[in-house]
Amino acid sequence: MGEDPGVKRGLTLRAADLIAERPPGTSDDIHFTEALAESVILHTTEVGDVVLDPFAGYGTTVVVAERLGRRAIGVELLPEHLEIARSRTAGRARLVLGDARELLGLVDEPVDLVFTSPPYMPNVDHPENPLTGYATNDGDYATYLRQLGSVFAQAAMLLRPGGQLVVNVANVVAADGRLTPLASDIAQVIAEHLTLLGTTTLEWDEQPAGLAGDYLLWFSRGEPTIQGPALTNATGHR
Repeated sequence: MGEDPGVKRGLTLRAADLIAERPPGTSDDIHFTEALAESVILHTTEVGDVVLDPFAGYGTTVVVAERLGRRAIGVELLPEHLEIARSRTAGRARLVLGDARELLGLVDEPVDLVFTSPPYMPNVDHPENPLTGYATNDGDYATYLRQLGSVFAQAAMLLRPGGQLVVNVANVVAADGRLTPLASDIAQVIAEHLTLLGTTTLEWDEQPAGLAGDYLLWFSRGEPTIQGPALTNATGHR
């Protein structure tokens, strides 16, 4: 199908917000800002809807969804990340310790929106496995994409008819300049399970290091049901 008219082609973001929103005591980069999460959640859901992040990390999706009156579910592999995410919520979000590759065994209710950003992997010289929290050296790019496809297949099964899945993903540049077209590769594996609505280019005022092109990939289960107001530039900082 053609691109959905409700999907904005570009959004402007501030790199400084990525640093400002790092949880205290960490030096890890977050993938997306609270303002971006707010734009997506308002655009696709209503108060009371269920929002799922199968790669919850430090909890940006669940924190914003909870704040906006949605029912938030986050799945996170690393206990230390989950505890930080839990400390950021008001106690109403459901946070689950577990492996997203076993999503259907961890989440047992239908959801209206899946909004997430998976851990990144370049396609060369990267033995660390993103799907084990980079804790093992059995990383393989083809296996990584196949397993991500399984995660998103399970997410698709959890979506209500008309529900949407939105993924933030960037292309990755290695230290020697080699490019991994991660965004298009992930789009292909998700498109095996859901209908692609369109792509939003995230235009940073200062491009984050190691990335070349940053995107939101929009998918729907069945016909799209754009519920919220038009997607706005994600330049606000909360």
